[in-house]
Amino acid sequence: MNKKRQEKSRNREAANSSPGSIRLQKFIAEQGICSRRKAEALIEEGKVTLNGETAVLGNRVDPSSDMVRLNGRPLVDKKQKKVVLVLNKPRGYACTNEDPHADLIVMDLLPKSFAGKRLFCAGRLDKDSEGLLIMTNDGALANRVTHPSSEIRKTYSLKLSRPLESKHLPLLEKGKELEGEFLRIDKVLRRKSNQDHNKKVEVVMGHGKKREIRRIFSAFGYKVERLRRTRIGRFSPRKLALGQVKELTPEEIDLLFERETVTKKT
Repeated sequence: MNKKRQEKSRNREAANSSPGSIRLQKFIAEQGICSRRKAEALIEEGKVTLNGETAVLGNRVDPSSDMVRLNGRPLVDKKQKKVVLVLNKPRGYACTNEDPHADLIVMDLLPKSFAGKRLFCAGRLDKDSEGLLIMTNDGALANRVTHPSSEIRKTYSLKLSRPLESKHLPLLEKGKELEGEFLRIDKVLRRKSNQDHNKKVEVVMGHGKKREIRRIFSAFGYKVERLRRTRIGRFSPRKLALGQVKELTPEEIDLLFERETVTKKT
């Protein structure tokens, strides 16, 4: 764990005695989820985590800095201003708030102006992937972004270990069962020029299992050497360097949920 995250960890431990902290069950009840007594039961059942660790009765929380999750879903202080960011994630960064085993996490890339906003990732990119990542403190928006029913189409740019063979295009879109999971690509788009010799392709996904793109291409004999998420819905910023963060406007947030029609050529 680097020094920056060690300092954050110490600060969170101090929250139990900070003037602004409140009892965990009170914080949960104030979010309108349940009564304080029911919140105590949820804590005792191990369904609540505080900063990545299973919470216990007696824990206190600082709403301005601590991360509380119920059944894996983040709870956001209703009094806090909603923030929605997009990060152009570089390779090598883990999509998590806390991980003592990760050398680099995406939270390390946030400007100091967003410190204390209790942001979390709405969706993920694996450590070796890069591109657009939504970060927010709005639990409802995060759920909408990540829930399969939203069918948000995400576009990825890939560089493969060898040119994609034409015979594999329909097979990738048809899908394949691997290790008990059915994996498939919604749409594969090859570059118009030198189609049979180009290692670069685009894929569109309206769903996503863990490392699904890499796993299904591997099943057909391709290694994904580079994977970048370039578009979410109809949102695709033109100028956002790797490692940079941009706060989204209401209009840009709407673009996340707009579906761009992909026309198949006959």
